Amino acid sequence: MISHTPPDPHFETRVRASFARQKVMGTIGARLSSVLPGEVTIELPVQESLTQQHGFVHAGIVTTIVDSACGYAAFSLMPADAAVLTVEYKVNFLSPAVGDVLIARGRVTKAGRTLTICSGDVFAVAEGREKLIATMLATIMTIRERMGLEG
Repeated sequence: MISHTPPDPHFETRVRASFARQKVMGTIGARLSSVLPGEVTIELPVQESLTQQHGFVHAGIVTTIVDSACGYAAFSLMPADAAVLTVEYKVNFLSPAVGDVLIARGRVTKAGRTLTICSGDVFAVAEGREKLIATMLATIMTIRERMGLEG
């Protein structure tokens, strides 16, 4: 496992405050369950309102939580005056999203000054067992607040 040292000692407070401002996370019922340097976990209780026509959680919802997990993993390693934007990602869906809870874990693979590479996995939890259902590779850009963006 890669060990990271965040430049901002208050990274967790900053990540949690930014997550709280993300309206889409509240709309779908996602919660930030873990914030470590370079690693973030988001949990989403499965609700019928998030499913597609076959009863699986919609791929867009799965992608939304893992994109945010990767973005906040990158954000945790950025200076206090920085914000993030996703500039690219690729996701592979490995199995239908069926379960009681989805867990998205984002990790920084390579932290850079402008671009940070992250990987993320989404697990569906059913009967207490995790099953890998999706994996993502993402590129996250560092944006300075002077550009008018907040984390």
